[in-house]
Amino acid sequence: MKILYVTTISNTINAFMVPHIKLLLEQGHQVDIACNIDKSIDNELIEKGCKVFDVSFQRSPTSKENYTAYKKLKELILSEKYELVHTHTPIASACARLACKKIKNVKVIYTAHGFHFFKKAPLRNWLVYYPVERYLAKYTDVLITINKEDYNRANRLLKAKDIKYIPGVGIDTKKYIEYNGTNKAEKRQELGLLNETFTILSVGELNKNKNHETVIRAISNLGNKNINYLICGSGSLHTYLEGLVKELGLEKQVKLLGYRNDINEICQAADAFAFPSMREGLGLAALEAMASGLPIITSNVHGIVDYSIDGVTGFACDPTDVEGFAKGIDKLYKSKNDREAMGKYNQDAVKVFDISNTNKVLKDIYEQLEVK
Repeated sequence: MKILYVTTISNTINAFMVPHIKLLLEQGHQVDIACNIDKSIDNELIEKGCKVFDVSFQRSPTSKENYTAYKKLKELILSEKYELVHTHTPIASACARLACKKIKNVKVIYTAHGFHFFKKAPLRNWLVYYPVERYLAKYTDVLITINKEDYNRANRLLKAKDIKYIPGVGIDTKKYIEYNGTNKAEKRQELGLLNETFTILSVGELNKNKNHETVIRAISNLGNKNINYLICGSGSLHTYLEGLVKELGLEKQVKLLGYRNDINEICQAADAFAFPSMREGLGLAALEAMASGLPIITSNVHGIVDYSIDGVTGFACDPTDVEGFAKGIDKLYKSKNDREAMGKYNQDAVKVFDISNTNKVLKDIYEQLEVK
């Protein structure tokens, strides 16, 4: 069968979709990709025969370029005669479903990587995103959700032909659980850390949603010079966060490491993981930290609550609760036994999100749509 994968930007394909596309290719299907190519598509997919089409989707829902992208996508689907379109991310998925709504014999799967309208979400999100999703649901053969809140809400409010839940986009848990290629002391030395200090790690884009500021302020409130904070990621708030660290006098404790390719190694050098996001579809970085055996300190919102259990996996509190994060950090700092017990629990609990489970559900969905 001829299948088109659609996302707003190519990095989404590289970060989450490669195992899913490989599954389809191994079953003998032709899979092509349409997206705004911000980074080159994983070469393994190109070598396996995937064609890549550059479509100028923009993340802003008000960008006029999205109309041009919609027209190009519709022409592509018609000319290439795709039988199935599997779409991801809000903007691309809106364009894809509009493009397919009057094309006969094309099935549409939409994976929602976290609705923008959720419990405690700003009213603006409900006013902008919910009406669009409600309207487009009727042009969706299968709506896939990756967290339980979205699944329950979709069943109540959206009228897709079928609604499925899968446990995230899939993580190779063995890659982290069985990884032992890093000498912790050497890695800490490389990162400029003293072995006797307590190190918290965060991984994520430097933006408002990832909310690193809450953890920085929590560390400042604690006033404990033996606590370090490593932030891996790049983004628009880099200069702001750098200034905040300087303003709070935390230059020796907080390090902005930029984008990294050695996250599994850095996890081995850390003592705990912080994930204070305002919203997450699920949160791959936190799951990778759990698989690495780290306790997690997280916000208690949206997809994160599918795995973060206060007092069991670590600690969870409101994303803006600086004092709550400070208390969680302090408790883990003071109790090595709790850290080890929570880390061990996390390595077992995270297995439900393994890529093998995700791919099994996806395979069933494709088979139900008669993808032969």
